[in-house]
Amino acid sequence: MSTRIATASGLAVVTAIALAAVTACASSSSSSSSSAAAPTSASASASSSASSTSGSNPLSGGGASGSVVVGSANFPESELLAEVYALALQDKGVKATTKLNIGSREVYYPQVVKGAITIFPEYNGALLSGEVDPSSTAKTTEAVDAALTAKLPSNLEILDPAPAQDSDSMTVTAATAAKYHLKTIADLKKYASGWVLGAPSEFKTRTDGIAGLKANYGLTFKSFDPLDESGPITLAALTSGRVQVADVFTTTPQIITDHLVSLADPKFNFAAQNVIPLVYKPALTATITATLNAVSAKLTTSALLQMDNAVITDKANYSTVAAGFLSAAGLGG
Repeated sequence: MSTRIATASGLAVVTAIALAAVTACASSSSSSSSSAAAPTSASASASSSASSTSGSNPLSGGGASGSVVVGSANFPESELLAEVYALALQDKGVKATTKLNIGSREVYYPQVVKGAITIFPEYNGALLSGEVDPSSTAKTTEAVDAALTAKLPSNLEILDPAPAQDSDSMTVTAATAAKYHLKTIADLKKYASGWVLGAPSEFKTRTDGIAGLKANYGLTFKSFDPLDESGPITLAALTSGRVQVADVFTTTPQIITDHLVSLADPKFNFAAQNVIPLVYKPALTATITATLNAVSAKLTTSALLQMDNAVITDKANYSTVAAGFLSAAGLGG
């Protein structure tokens, strides 16, 4: 999986770098990086739209008795999801505040363990491989969630996973997909030998990279072009035809703006990366559980992609976008 998710720095540090117009969202379940990118201007905008912060240190203070604190990592998608959770809970009468832009997983995860942060939007595969059990080989949503349930500290719990996934994907242009009738990675088999694959350099050694595509789908590409991680270099190479297939995260806004198609992965070459609420169990109530599960049920990859595009590309207000999603989903807002 992507570096941005593996470190929770995810769907979209590199994407944010490209799309928030500043220098600035688990590597794979067997190969993840621990580097974290700096907050972008889009992240700062999200912080200013937060329902509550506590001074310059996002971990200072804490929730009052009977309240919950929803945290986020330091990339736009995480901050957006925290806003969605907080607004949904507030609509149900829960006293929910936010602490946004905290940092990478190694910074925020211990805060959730001790209850300083009570709710956190996570990615199940990256949480498992990046923190809970790096040796896990679980791939499907069900297997990853089962492994998390078995291995998480006793005071933590995951709630229902959303269908939405911010994961690696083999991506082509819409024109290529239409011309060659491509819907899944398996459909690439007839063409791979004549095509160039673009992906970050570590894709050469990742188990879900070149080796995984060959083992799971029988793909051998004409050549491999080492690029950036779902960033401007990769996207330019794909849209210009320099590469015919590229590794692009599934909620990268340019999937919309550049008319790209993420191919389905029926053999789970890439581990599941479902958005999932990670919660501090002592703070849970029936209302909180039901509300967050209802949000997850409505949160699809397409809906998340549309929201990411709104806040990153169009510079829309994070709270406004989150409220719009909840309203459209019949969940308040």
